[in-house]
Amino acid sequence: MKTSLFYLTLTLLFFRPVHGEEVSNTSENWNQWRGPNRDGFIAEGSPWPKFISKKKLALNWREKIGKGYPGPVTSDTLVFTVETKGKLEVVRAFDRSNGKQKWESEWKGSMSVPFFAWKNGSWVRSTPIFDGENLYVGGMRDFLVCLDGQSGKIKWQVDFMERHDSPLPAFGFVCSPLVHDGYLYVQAGSGFSKLERETGKSVWRSLIHKGDKYGSAFSSPVTATICGVEQLVVQTRTELTGVHPADGKVLWKKPVKAYRGMNILTPTLLGNSILTSTYGGKSLLFDLTKKSDQFSISQNWENKQEGYMSSPIVIDGYGYLHLRKQRITCLDMKSGETQWISSESFGKYMSMVSNGKEILALDEDGTLYLIEADPEKFIIKEKRSISESPTWAYLAVSGNQLFVRELEAIACYSW
Repeated sequence: MKTSLFYLTLTLLFFRPVHGEEVSNTSENWNQWRGPNRDGFIAEGSPWPKFISKKKLALNWREKIGKGYPGPVTSDTLVFTVETKGKLEVVRAFDRSNGKQKWESEWKGSMSVPFFAWKNGSWVRSTPIFDGENLYVGGMRDFLVCLDGQSGKIKWQVDFMERHDSPLPAFGFVCSPLVHDGYLYVQAGSGFSKLERETGKSVWRSLIHKGDKYGSAFSSPVTATICGVEQLVVQTRTELTGVHPADGKVLWKKPVKAYRGMNILTPTLLGNSILTSTYGGKSLLFDLTKKSDQFSISQNWENKQEGYMSSPIVIDGYGYLHLRKQRITCLDMKSGETQWISSESFGKYMSMVSNGKEILALDEDGTLYLIEADPEKFIIKEKRSISESPTWAYLAVSGNQLFVRELEAIACYSW
């Protein structure tokens, strides 16, 4: 009976998991990390391309920018980008219709990542978030900047190293900020912080860790109502946790093994269950229960397939995951069994966006795929090379436009 109820929950929630996001969760705008609901899905009822050939998905404009990995985010009229340019970090806003630059803002912020990561560059990484008024941008040197979305004027800045006497994170500021109930939440400064949105003032700091030579966590938080309790689900470098948004109290936690603490994926919420996968670890589904005021977390299943940097897409009870070994797999969320693994090999990173039936997937080599969400077999409906340079940033789909962040350019396509 428990298994049947679990599967029914997955089926009912496959398109829009309960996240409780405040910012534009019914809008077509791709205003934050992984889209309107922070889960890789377009807003319900939004347009979707039927084909991705050159005749059907046309390049509208492309503008050169500096190197970087942050995904583009959009407002009704603008698309925002973040880049590293020499010793500066630069934010630009472009007109969505024609690519004309509207404003530009910058600050000093360069750094160098460890030698074993040099091949991936020392460029800015965190995807910003736009709340309808302000744009919140994470800079590499554990720096958070609030800019006016219309003018680019800097409203406030937070230096987490100075505020918390914390070390410079070896890989820089990676987590993408979250806006919820009028506040900002982010993993930075060797912990997890809640900030006032209009001032940057700290409200509380939780999940503090010391002695980690690699610094702050990579994963980005999400909001959820689990067992009737609203909370923030946060994956640190060592643990999967639930945090109360009002006071930062840790509601529950579970150790999650990952090589060098590379818990990179954003946790995927499935009713009262949470899916994650780690580099050097496994794919895992955990179930949460609550008795009185106490939460309990238990492992439902594990699968030896390892995710790495690419967060999965879950559709109709099946999870589609890009693996560390550079293949794509489909996992049954009920049993944890592997449905299939692609025979085709891809790059080290792939961003995936879905409408609940198909998946648009952008490989790091600049190849765009239209994939059928079929749990029986791996089906590529179409593929097309859209960039000759690396494309590590997350895709953005807004209205009938597709925004692709190339390593040194922002491109806009439409159908």
